Amino acid sequence: MKLNKVVGNLITKIPWFVVCGRRNLSSGVEKERVDCVVIGAGVVGIAVARELCLKFRRNVLVIESGSTFGTGISSRSSQVIHGGIYYPPNSLKARLCVRGRRLLYDYCKEHGIAHKQTGKLIVATRNKEVPKLNHLLNRGNDNGVEGLKMIEASEAMAMEPQLQCLRALWSPTSGIIDSHSFMLSQLGEAESHGTTFCYNNTVTGAHLEGNQIYLHISETESLKNWESQQHPPSPPDILLVPKLVVNSAGLSSAAVARRFSGINHGVVIPPSYYARGCYFSLSNTRVAPFKHLIYPIPEDGGLGVHVTLDLDGQVKFGPDVEWLDHIDDISSIQNKFDYTVRGDRGNRFYPAIRKYYPSLKDDSLQPAYAGIRPKLSGPGEGFADFIIQGEESHGIPGLVNLFGIESPGLTSCMAIAQHVATKLSSGLGPSF
Repeated sequence: MKLNKVVGNLITKIPWFVVCGRRNLSSGVEKERVDCVVIGAGVVGIAVARELCLKFRRNVLVIESGSTFGTGISSRSSQVIHGGIYYPPNSLKARLCVRGRRLLYDYCKEHGIAHKQTGKLIVATRNKEVPKLNHLLNRGNDNGVEGLKMIEASEAMAMEPQLQCLRALWSPTSGIIDSHSFMLSQLGEAESHGTTFCYNNTVTGAHLEGNQIYLHISETESLKNWESQQHPPSPPDILLVPKLVVNSAGLSSAAVARRFSGINHGVVIPPSYYARGCYFSLSNTRVAPFKHLIYPIPEDGGLGVHVTLDLDGQVKFGPDVEWLDHIDDISSIQNKFDYTVRGDRGNRFYPAIRKYYPSLKDDSLQPAYAGIRPKLSGPGEGFADFIIQGEESHGIPGLVNLFGIESPGLTSCMAIAQHVATKLSSGLGPSF
């Protein structure tokens, strides 16, 4: 169903959708005034929508280019609940991960969402890696991560008999979650408090008239042949005129922001880097070799090929890091990403895994799935924090851009939602 029909139906049912005179622009495109728009129905977008409608009584419209919620980054993660160890103190990733983890566990317990606090061992398998473990311990303590403990190899291998290491850092607060059930629960709460989710519609850009944002919305299906970097193949189906906008478009958030004409030219919209990570599952085994999450020392672009578990005990290894060549903004908005997992890529996994799991058998790995991370730093460039960009940066009232929301995005999502609501607080007066 076209978005203008959805909005038209809402107008007859929900009084907060107010028509701006129902007049056409010179292009013949109808415009409709709405309260809040969240771009993207991933785990973060859903959490933001829930926060705005549940805590601030806003009426939210979520625009999602896919056919349902959580089809992008959110459905292709390891579903790990992170402790908050890896990130520099006082960074957004550190603060939002630690707070988000606590909120996430409380939410799961309160709402009956399947999860398990498995704990995690970060392992050093070579002497030169031991100082890095000490660094992680100190960083985790600085970040307020509870219960961290350095343990000797004998204790770690008593916990996990298949493990081989020299020392390990024990993180008891790490765990796993059924992320789909979590999203479904948050989505249901959002819908019951006035949020509407509109799928198969894409935000192709925006323009400003004064300080007012006009979002350009087209049906996703109509954009299949969109190749020009300047304009979509036809005028948008509808212009939405919202009071508040949260750009939580995941892999395409920076690409969408670059198509907001009239944004302050002094604002730096970060470059987009994409890192694909493949996962392989363990086959030909009746009993899972591990009960806890097992992580090596972090590597450039990721946390290393690690052991993750699902709630049924199935073991997966990954993700690795494969930097993708330049992907233009239009392809990004169209979600033209390759998620193929080539079987021969598993050949690189065996030596990495055998550093801590030496008894891994040949031909025991099979392709599982791949995800793509929206990075704000390229190969060898080091740490990049989340960017949560509000009016103080770009000068547009009521707009928040979320850039680089990769891991620990799932763990942090509820804290990110609170942070976004705080940035929008000046615009959180009475709704329309």
